Amino acid sequence: MTGPLLLVLGMLFVTLAGGVWVGIALMSIGVVALEAFRDMRVDRFLAGDIWSSATAVELITLPLFILMGELLFHTRLSENLFRGLSPWTRRLPGRLVHVNVMGCALFAAVSGSSAATTATVGRITLAELLSRGYDRRLAVGSLAGAGTLGFLIPPSIPMIVYGVVADVSILELFIAGIVPGIILAVMFMGWIAFRAWRDPSLVPPMEAPVPRAEAMRSLFQLVPIIFLIFFVMGSLYFGFASITEAAAIGVLGALIVALAQRTLTLAGLWSALLGTVRTCSMIGLILVGALFLSKAMARLGLPAEIAETIQSWGLTPWMLILVLLLFYLALGCVLDGLSAIVMTLPVTLPLAVAAGFDPIWYGVFLIITIEMAQITPPVGFNLFVIQGLTKEGIFRIAAYAWPFCVIMMLFTGLITAFPEIVTFLPHSTRGG
Repeated sequence: MTGPLLLVLGMLFVTLAGGVWVGIALMSIGVVALEAFRDMRVDRFLAGDIWSSATAVELITLPLFILMGELLFHTRLSENLFRGLSPWTRRLPGRLVHVNVMGCALFAAVSGSSAATTATVGRITLAELLSRGYDRRLAVGSLAGAGTLGFLIPPSIPMIVYGVVADVSILELFIAGIVPGIILAVMFMGWIAFRAWRDPSLVPPMEAPVPRAEAMRSLFQLVPIIFLIFFVMGSLYFGFASITEAAAIGVLGALIVALAQRTLTLAGLWSALLGTVRTCSMIGLILVGALFLSKAMARLGLPAEIAETIQSWGLTPWMLILVLLLFYLALGCVLDGLSAIVMTLPVTLPLAVAAGFDPIWYGVFLIITIEMAQITPPVGFNLFVIQGLTKEGIFRIAAYAWPFCVIMMLFTGLITAFPEIVTFLPHSTRGG
């Protein structure tokens, strides 16, 4: 192991363990490593890199999708989802617990954020489920697991970041996430149904069936979110708008929904704008720091060195994916998903491509691994969101969510064995 690699790993451990902001830590590590091992004007290199990273055209979509999610948080979409979906799940094994999964899947299609999906859906469903006597472990665990769909089902903020860093089509990434997102949601619902079938005490006695006419009327509660999905993703998939234009259309759609529901106030609008600024600042700092560190590592030859070392192990493609899965699971315990993506991608993406995996496929695989990081302590953001809703401990919530984390691990095996699950739609679109 070379001196530069030892320095980078040592500083990474010290800065992150010391509580230094992730973006600042990554940037400082790159500066120190280049000053120590390369004779160059690091200040000019840093300034130019920050400017080019922060002004990338693809990043314009980030604040727009984030603003859309912030605006929707101030609407009544969570109430609409529960009222619209609950009459249709009463006869399923597990009954209203399925609303957690279905609600998260629908809201994820207009949000792009796992934490926002969890918070928006959970603020209504958790109180309703617990007050009706549903098992706390199943209700909380299903929300934690299903909330991660906010990363996989497009539009997805981590997919945008991956597309920028890996230089792949964000539109193809979005298209690639559709089928895996639906399958993963169905697998979550299958587990809920199985648990309720094996242990009927997890759910209360069956309520009186809702008349068909009333159930049909309840579907009107879903009109706002269906409108947004077709308004945003429809314009994107049918070629009426680019990624950036679709994000702007999403903000307009969110404003229309908020105005139609009469929930948009000046205070709410100001709160949404401030939330967008805070989130974009956090993501921007992490992205700039990680991209600079990646380029500094490339100047030092570290990615090639690490890749050669791993390739010398003679891993099969399946073994490589298993190693990467365990690696990102461990990394997710100490870093947020976006930091993990941009820090490690210069090393792991070439390895995956050399093993025969499509970059689009690898992007979806990576998103699923950081979904797991959302519900693994001590840094899982979904755990913090649910802690705010339930006042329970982080590790207890993580224990509730553990079965859904296992399902995601199994799902990575499924898409590794059948990569067409991920690549069929984007490749067929490319071919057309």
